[in-house]
Amino acid sequence: MAVFWAALAGGLLFALLLLGAEGQGNTRGKNEVSGSATIYLGQKRDIWRPLIHTTVNLSEINSIKSSFQLRTFDPEGTVFYGDTKRGEDWFVLSLKDGMPLMQISKEGMLISVAGRPKLNDGKWHTLEVSNQGKFVILEVDGSSALVVGMQPKYEEVTLSGELRLAVGGVLINTEKLIVQYEPQMDACVREGSWLNLSVPWEAEAEELWPCYQNVQPGSYFPGTGFAIFNTSDFPIEADDGVKFELWGDFIEMDGTIFSIKAPGQQLMFSLVANNNTKEVTLTLGTEKISMKDNFKRLEITFHTDLMQVVQDGDETRTNRLLISPVSQPDYLTSWMQGHLSFGGLLGEGEDPMGSQFLTGCLEKIQVQGRDLDLDLAIKHPSVSSHSCPA
Repeated sequence: MAVFWAALAGGLLFALLLLGAEGQGNTRGKNEVSGSATIYLGQKRDIWRPLIHTTVNLSEINSIKSSFQLRTFDPEGTVFYGDTKRGEDWFVLSLKDGMPLMQISKEGMLISVAGRPKLNDGKWHTLEVSNQGKFVILEVDGSSALVVGMQPKYEEVTLSGELRLAVGGVLINTEKLIVQYEPQMDACVREGSWLNLSVPWEAEAEELWPCYQNVQPGSYFPGTGFAIFNTSDFPIEADDGVKFELWGDFIEMDGTIFSIKAPGQQLMFSLVANNNTKEVTLTLGTEKISMKDNFKRLEITFHTDLMQVVQDGDETRTNRLLISPVSQPDYLTSWMQGHLSFGGLLGEGEDPMGSQFLTGCLEKIQVQGRDLDLDLAIKHPSVSSHSCPA
């Protein structure tokens, strides 16, 4: 049984290890963590950089099985990584389209395998990776999910040297990956059990962020930052409109939900919630609409000369504002050259000003009928892209 595969299995366990999140200083200036607690993988860092990593001697490995629990609504991201020979042979477990994806490099061979079940349902799932002869097996909740078989051309020799493990990132050039994917992951791991190793893991962050006890799908804004897109990412033709759809408990929100502004121009649009008055105010140029009745879905459509707002899909609860040269002199320029912010009000230099950051959960955001992924935005690290506290 190849030591390398045992090492790879250890990578999974390593993820477990990463679970434990109480940091303590060490003589190397890094924070050390153990593997029994629960931690959040979406903590801010370079998107491919591991959150936790460790290095062990291959001679210390005497187990070929690793297991941990994973919870996420995020369909894509890195779970854990392991390698030997300083990255010549490596293993990566990630999610793509919500399903587990294993990618392996061994003795010059590159292999990838992906398949069900989908794991981004917000439930805790137990993952186990093991090496059984010529096969690497991923089990999910006690059932076999992915199986990779490899027959080396030459007889394998016992490996010596070091094994590197990492959670939430990789230690190789990402161009080596067979299948490319978005690495950031709004997810939690816990209850790791890995290779019977007891060495500490090093955390790149001074303090690891905890996980919410219960979560629901959505994008969460804790009142400390916002996410910003270029409006040019959503091109439109001159005669077409732009449609936003937002889902959430608007009466529980507080602060700027979203705003639109072009550099050098006045604020084009803002939507602001006031939790004290239970009022949501929409501002377009010099015009305002106030909505005081509770609603859970808001449709906002911009046309060249008209903006329409519909609450809960009910046409009888519709507000309309004319987009006139007085209230909004250059609507198309504002859109094509502007910025779109969720969770903050854009001001001069695109710094938020004049209104507090949003506190609350947007359960779903659509632009032009497509779900918006805040992982693709420039955003404050406190904003969670795929989960809200329940």
